[in-house]
Amino acid sequence: MSRWIGTDGWEVEPIRLNGSTVLRIRHLGYHVAYARSIADLTKHGIDIGDLVEVVDL
Repeated sequence: MSRWIGTDGWEVEPIRLNGSTVLRIRHLGYHVAYARSIADLTKHGIDIGDLVEVVDL
């Protein structure tokens, strides 16, 4: 699956939780919240324009 990182240690990763796909939000490696939509990310102060996708080689 994909994973995105942003400024100031933010990380967003889609995961399966109880049969639904949600976005797991972490800050500096610590779990902060689960988001159900991209709009929910902004409620936690994450600027989606700053997120970049991490590609494993």
